[in-house]
Amino acid sequence: MKTKSIRQTATINAKPSEIYDALMDSKKHGKFTGGKASISNKVGGKFTVYDGYINGINLELKKNKKIVQSWQQKDWPKEHYSRVTFNLAPHKGGTKISFYHSGIPASEAESLKKGWVDFYWNPLKKMYP
Repeated sequence: MKTKSIRQTATINAKPSEIYDALMDSKKHGKFTGGKASISNKVGGKFTVYDGYINGINLELKKNKKIVQSWQQKDWPKEHYSRVTFNLAPHKGGTKISFYHSGIPASEAESLKKGWVDFYWNPLKKMYP
């Protein structure tokens, strides 16, 4: 399968610890995305977000600094996982998120590029104005 990658950055008016919690706490994640989430806070732990549409495993967790996860959408081939990396750094009173998503099926790349903005960065900005 041909794959593509996405690199994005977003700056949110919240501390890195608040962004980390929003991404890794089931209730907070559900609050900003509007979908049910069940997220383990352990390396090797599983997660589901967006009412089970996305699932995966935590590959690397550095509290308040970095999250690396395998991700799979419900409509992808069962054996195919992509990889997401969120790097969090303090930036002018907020947090700069440096984001990298690799292994995306090529046919899904444009949709996901817009999806990260619409379903993650913009809702986080609204949650932390």
